[in-house]
Amino acid sequence: MRSRYSAYATKNANYIYKTYADSSRKKQSIEEIKDWAEQTNWIKLNIISSIESNENEGLSLHEQNSHPFVEFCARYIHNKRICQLKEKSHFVLEDGKWRYLDGDIIEHIELSPPKRNELCFCQSNKKFKNCCANKL
Repeated sequence: MRSRYSAYATKNANYIYKTYADSSRKKQSIEEIKDWAEQTNWIKLNIISSIESNENEGLSLHEQNSHPFVEFCARYIHNKRICQLKEKSHFVLEDGKWRYLDGDIIEHIELSPPKRNELCFCQSNKKFKNCCANKL
């Protein structure tokens, strides 16, 4: 998950495309990924929880049959708007590598920007005016 986030942050569309599972890759294009990534500034990633397939003890039958996942919260700026995305991303193991299958969006909201002298929403401990304000 962190490598996909880093690829989005550095606008590495080829890497993002390669991290999709084979079945999901057919629905993607490198050009669309690149276009969206170039319009977006990724600010912050927080991993909330994760589970691997070998951690299924004590889970319900439904949970045991589900794919390994990572639940995360990411903040980004797109079209001069600050957004927050919470997602539960599902992964599959293909050729010895974890690939992104799909995700369930838990929350996708627009955030109000902080006031200039408030702490920045990216949690850098800097004032907004000295941090992400120039990205809006």
